Amino acid sequence: MKKLRRLVLILIAIFILLHITPQMAIRTHVIFMGYPVAAVTSGIVEYESHNKTDRERLEKLNAKVYTLTNPPVEEATQGELRNFIVKKYGFIYFAEYYGHG
Repeated sequence: MKKLRRLVLILIAIFILLHITPQMAIRTHVIFMGYPVAAVTSGIVEYESHNKTDRERLEKLNAKVYTLTNPPVEEATQGELRNFIVKKYGFIYFAEYYGHG
């Protein structure tokens, strides 16, 4: 029983560490999308113009939009997976792909 409890605590700690900042949430999401190299090598910056344009809607969602400086390219459509919306729940963040822009 102690081993199971320890394992659960370790998994919870890993989950929290992977979602503790907006950048970590984006990198985690991009890795699970199948682009681990881009997740590690790409820079992440706030998408200032979009955050200003949709400010009211993003505030209601407790979210911001970020963009990758070196985004991965989806093979099927050859589209860049550039923009991500990051929502904050409590003290952790969750990222979702937000579109090309």
